[in-house]
Amino acid sequence: MSKLLTYRENLNLTQKELSEKSGLSIRTIQRIESGTEPKGHTLKVLLNTLNITKEEFLGEPKPNMNKNIIKWINFSSLMFIIPLANILLPLLIMKKKKQVNSITKQIISIQILWTLLTIVFVGISPFFVRWFGTSRQLTLILLVISILINLYIIFRNAIEIENKDRLYIKLKSSII
Repeated sequence: MSKLLTYRENLNLTQKELSEKSGLSIRTIQRIESGTEPKGHTLKVLLNTLNITKEEFLGEPKPNMNKNIIKWINFSSLMFIIPLANILLPLLIMKKKKQVNSITKQIISIQILWTLLTIVFVGISPFFVRWFGTSRQLTLILLVISILINLYIIFRNAIEIENKDRLYIKLKSSII
């Protein structure tokens, strides 16, 4: 049984429904299900449509992935109380434990983006005093919202790592 057929049936999709959802022809889906290996654009479209990784689809082993260390790297991002520790500590653990892979790079990339956005929003908050009262109130509100969003990202990704060995919230590309 082909991987595509298995994934398609798990999603309770017909070939026609998968064709419509992915934009690929039914004939292409039939060929892949009969054993032709998808490549390039077709592979990308299938991965996005099925919401799976290339490794999952092609059955390639995930290189150098220890789920417990990856979760540890993810939770080490909770050190956002200390400036830049949410980036440096996971990066240090990733390098020390030799867990340099797409998931750990994404975890750190998310924290880099989160830190930059927080700095930008807190930095521009004094310019919006007219609408929100004092700048201290707005800055505090933005910091609390930012921390809550980061907590959600960290814990939601931890759940997804535990259940499906991947991230729930991820960037289109890695910063590092």
